[in-house]
Amino acid sequence: MSIRDFVILFLICAAWAFSTVLSKVVISDLNAPPLFYAAARFSLVALVCLPWLFPVPRPVWRIVTVGLCMGAGSFALVFIGLQTATPSATAIVSQLGVPITTVLSVIVLGEVIGWRRRLGILLAFSGTMVVMWDPEGVSASVGLAYVAASAVCASVGAIMMKQMSSVRPLQFQAWVGLVSAFPLILGTALFEEDVVARALSGGWTLVFAVLFAALVVSVCAHTMYYGLIKKYEANMIAPLTLMCPLITIGLGMWMTGDRLTPGAVIGSAVALAGVLLIAVRRNARLPISRAAMGGK
Repeated sequence: MSIRDFVILFLICAAWAFSTVLSKVVISDLNAPPLFYAAARFSLVALVCLPWLFPVPRPVWRIVTVGLCMGAGSFALVFIGLQTATPSATAIVSQLGVPITTVLSVIVLGEVIGWRRRLGILLAFSGTMVVMWDPEGVSASVGLAYVAASAVCASVGAIMMKQMSSVRPLQFQAWVGLVSAFPLILGTALFEEDVVARALSGGWTLVFAVLFAALVVSVCAHTMYYGLIKKYEANMIAPLTLMCPLITIGLGMWMTGDRLTPGAVIGSAVALAGVLLIAVRRNARLPISRAAMGGK
């Protein structure tokens, strides 16, 4: 990989990481409604990407389902989780998307995996469980349970996306934004209280967060990432995206005061080692399996 492309990939990972930490600040510290925040993000994505909406991908039901899984479902769950989960733990638990997608590729697509990726799956799940472990009992953090559910949702969407014919990156963003905005708007209207007052209290920080998440992350970073995937082998790109959770941990410690316990450090190391082991092995049927499943 050229130095220029590596710098681009680093900036992409940094944008994903900063977006996760910024979302934590907006949702937890500023008390912005998580469904409203997600609705605003995807409404803006749909508006900006509207020119790329056509031609309509076929079958329509599949792109709608993919959009709901990888957009509304995944982001609503992770934003709800960020109300109580730290950005650092969220970044690690989100990595469950990689082993879950690999497992689903075996079940749905008939992928055959060797012992190295089986070991990677085991390490990824084991390390994540250590991160999620509640030292006060046997239950996992409720917030991180939402993040784990988000990873499952995004993985289902990724598998369904693989079964479609080629969809251009901006066309994909247009459909994810379109099909996600309406259920999220309905969700915030039905389930969140004092939405207008809470949104206004977020001020310009909330506005900046929505603009950054929609334009920089969804439209620019994701599109550039898919450009790199087309240029290089996926098993070269995927391991490098592990920079994202590492940057998220650093930003989380700096911006939100995250504190890593020895158990969290060990669990994170084991989980990331497992993800790396999965990522460096060629996946014949599902070559594009991005870490963090959507770059929150």
